[in-house]
Amino acid sequence: MFRMRRLVITMGAAGAALAAAAGCGGGGSGGSGSGGYGGGSSTTSAAPTGGTSGQTIKTASVGSLGPILVDGAGRTVYLFEKDKGNQSSCSGSCASVWPPVTTSVKPQPGSGADASKLSTTKRSDGTTEVSYAGHPLYYYAPDGTSSGSTGGQGLDQFGAKWYVLSPSGSAVTK
Repeated sequence: MFRMRRLVITMGAAGAALAAAAGCGGGGSGGSGSGGYGGGSSTTSAAPTGGTSGQTIKTASVGSLGPILVDGAGRTVYLFEKDKGNQSSCSGSCASVWPPVTTSVKPQPGSGADASKLSTTKRSDGTTEVSYAGHPLYYYAPDGTSSGSTGGQGLDQFGAKWYVLSPSGSAVTK
């Protein structure tokens, strides 16, 4: 019973966070916030964060974008141009809309992914984020959990643009 109540509370908080972030994101304004992922408490994102699918990064052919990186379940992952080196610049309300791909184990390369480009980085909240070719990886919450969604492609939010990645680790800007 407690777990169900906690899930309902978490889902409500996720909706509120997304609504608040959407109101200040879209046009490239809004800040990255401060503090750790999800405001320092339990994860409240609507998109997956880690788990089995975040442990594998592979490629998939998605629309006119060609082969791009996805997680083990086929969900699109993105890079954030504001990130410097292998360090994330997305926390707080940013991470509510753009949840980091986190893992508790060493990520594995799937079909088409280069093992030498796959690594992890520590986030300010202590969680481990999957990175590829020096880019921390994120989901776009409105993409949901279905494969093939690329709604975040080219968006300018939280101070920079978001792009899917090619197997080489470069931003796909088309």
